[in-house]
Amino acid sequence: MDKKKILFIIGSLNQTTQMHQVAKMLPDYDCFFSQLYSNNLLIKLAIKFGLLNSTVLSGTFKNAADTYLANNNLPNDYATKQFKNDYSMVVLCSDMLIPRQLSKLKTIWIQEGMTDLITPWGKIVHNFQLPYMLAFNTAFNGCSNICDIFCAASTGYKKQFSKLGTAAEKIFVTGIPNYDNISSFLQNDFPYHDFVVVATSDTRETGKIDDRKKFIYNCVQIANGRQLIFKLHPNEKKDRAIAEIKKLTPADTLIFTEGNINHMIANCSELITQYSTVVYTGIALGKKVHSYFDIEKLKGLSPIQNNGSSATSIASICRNYVEYKGELKDFLQMQHRSKQFSQQLQTN
Repeated sequence: MDKKKILFIIGSLNQTTQMHQVAKMLPDYDCFFSQLYSNNLLIKLAIKFGLLNSTVLSGTFKNAADTYLANNNLPNDYATKQFKNDYSMVVLCSDMLIPRQLSKLKTIWIQEGMTDLITPWGKIVHNFQLPYMLAFNTAFNGCSNICDIFCAASTGYKKQFSKLGTAAEKIFVTGIPNYDNISSFLQNDFPYHDFVVVATSDTRETGKIDDRKKFIYNCVQIANGRQLIFKLHPNEKKDRAIAEIKKLTPADTLIFTEGNINHMIANCSELITQYSTVVYTGIALGKKVHSYFDIEKLKGLSPIQNNGSSATSIASICRNYVEYKGELKDFLQMQHRSKQFSQQLQTN
């Protein structure tokens, strides 16, 4: 008997590795992967002419994700055109752009990490109930109420998504892979210790304003004589960023374009970020952290730590739902009761 087929929609490399972790927990199903895509003619034309190369729809992000799929021998069914499969479920990294044929399937959304700040334009998009993709950032990822089930990083994020539009009963606090076992990063072979690490963001590359000169000056002031280590975002224009940092920082400043940022954070004495989700690594490890976001709010949003069991929890929901024959509302009630029972057993 043929296995049921599940399609995982990927995006950035972080989203792709998270989806892979969930798929690994579903060996009893045939799992396929596709970069986020659209059948909208205008979006397809924009991709063709390189206008969306700074997004996960094309360019560096798509190339990195496709390379990961190839290196891990994962079937790439881009835009469902390669294998002509009949899918029983789609697992999504974004609910702001869902092709029509996928919205007809059972849908589960998985949070990747931090969502962007809501801009003044984003408030207009929200207040006038315009398509959330028109906000031009991830501020409303997880807030559409379109998917059947939403898997959130924390209770704080569940409250945020619910406040912005997603029904609370659809949201399950599962934690998220890559950010659910932060203490494991303490065991690493990164050779430096007791430095100030700076995790930059691809703000300029994604069309936002970034006073990089002011930011670098601020990093130097925070370091106050301690060694600085910069880890560049993978999507940044590296030559430009490196030249700026070398010009404005002490001679012993180190700049990394590759390497495990989580290991760097584990060994640092202080963490400086802009908009990066890795601020949660610093918070979980008790580091002093800096961010363009409000730190106290971030502490309330921090992903739950469950010793790396998020992928298993999410896969369990996927398995239960893909096999369920009844109505969504009944499944949600059953799933919440099951989770409450499990929590009671753990408490006792």
